[in-house]
Amino acid sequence: LWEGLGYYSRARNLHAAAKQVVAEFNGQFPDSYEALRSLKGVGPYTAAAVGSIAFGLPVACVDGNVTRVLARFHGITSPVDENSTIKAIHAMAQEALDTSSPSTHNQAMMELGATVCVPKGAKCGACPLQNHCAALRMGIVEEIPVKGKRVKVRERCFNYLAITDGKHTVIQRRAEGDIWQGLYEFPMVESDRPMQPDAVLSTLGVAGHILVKGHHGPVKHILTHQRILATCTVAEVAHLPDLGMAIETNSLPNFALPRLLHRFELKKLFGEKENV
Repeated sequence: LWEGLGYYSRARNLHAAAKQVVAEFNGQFPDSYEALRSLKGVGPYTAAAVGSIAFGLPVACVDGNVTRVLARFHGITSPVDENSTIKAIHAMAQEALDTSSPSTHNQAMMELGATVCVPKGAKCGACPLQNHCAALRMGIVEEIPVKGKRVKVRERCFNYLAITDGKHTVIQRRAEGDIWQGLYEFPMVESDRPMQPDAVLSTLGVAGHILVKGHHGPVKHILTHQRILATCTVAEVAHLPDLGMAIETNSLPNFALPRLLHRFELKKLFGEKENV
């Protein structure tokens, strides 16, 4: 059900948090900020959002939109991803909070950043805070917020093997410690550059009478901090090699696959007769 939504750890955290609510809170969802923070996967922003909107707790929400609004309003030119600036912005948000209506206030602040005080082409003429905005007064709206840390984008190449005996194929489950953990995929070789079919087959140790029916890609798949190039070699054999779990090809839709694999149009990989 979560397939394609991204951030798969959130689904696991939701499940773990539900168990916590049952085990530690007698099945009653916690309504204090501290208790909300104790739930698996719940950080300061989520606790503030749920706490203020669902329970009226006087806690300010600070997301990227709110950070941008406050950085521009106060004319903050220090990097907003530095710990000292993060703490200062949280303090400013809390000080500005309308404690009589925290839900409305928090949603208004986030909406202001999402629709008016946008990253590029801010609509300052429509902003209710324009008369008091330091960045607008100094003419540096487009220069704020400042970010100091540059996250390096990791380049990766995934070479998949979709192998079939005519009715079955082989899939593997991704292990922990990497993207898409717990999801299923075809046997795969990671490399520095896209590989040709013979190299994929050789690396995976597949030998015997093999008919290579196609080679697809590379296709580009962009994640937050990773850029993936992927290829998919389609091969047919009389007997499937021991590369994972053999399943009926028609049952592929029953397994959660990374959206990347759908880029190869699964229906066409094994031929139109296969109902995948």
